[in-house]
Amino acid sequence: MARLATLAALFAALLLVAHAAAFRTTITTVDVDEDIVNQQGRRGESCREQAQRQQNLNQCQRYMRQQSQYGSYDGSNQQQQQELEQCCQQLRQMDERCRCEGLRQAVMQQQGEMRGEEMREVMETARDLPNQCRLSPQRCEIRSARF
Repeated sequence: MARLATLAALFAALLLVAHAAAFRTTITTVDVDEDIVNQQGRRGESCREQAQRQQNLNQCQRYMRQQSQYGSYDGSNQQQQQELEQCCQQLRQMDERCRCEGLRQAVMQQQGEMRGEEMREVMETARDLPNQCRLSPQRCEIRSARF
């Protein structure tokens, strides 16, 4: 009988250890990589949020529309110069990694208003705007499914 009680106690202890092991707590430590945090931008904003903060690059949209209607910028028109500078200022306020995305969004907003050659001019102007503003990246890859 004593052997049976010892065996039962041993079995109960084993069962208790197995039960405790099944419910053990795991603690996970997460190291935050600064590069990942920086992908959200300097204020934790996404590129879309940065573009919205810059009024969807409305100055750039105005400049691109003007370029599509009147031809390329030659530096002689003071209004064109002012609109280009305002556009560049909006682009400077965005993270470098978000500038092309902001310009893509600005082009997309104009697609309903323009067609054909005029829209191609807008897209070409948008591609070269960072270079005109002396910003990086110097050229944006902007494509449209329509063209």
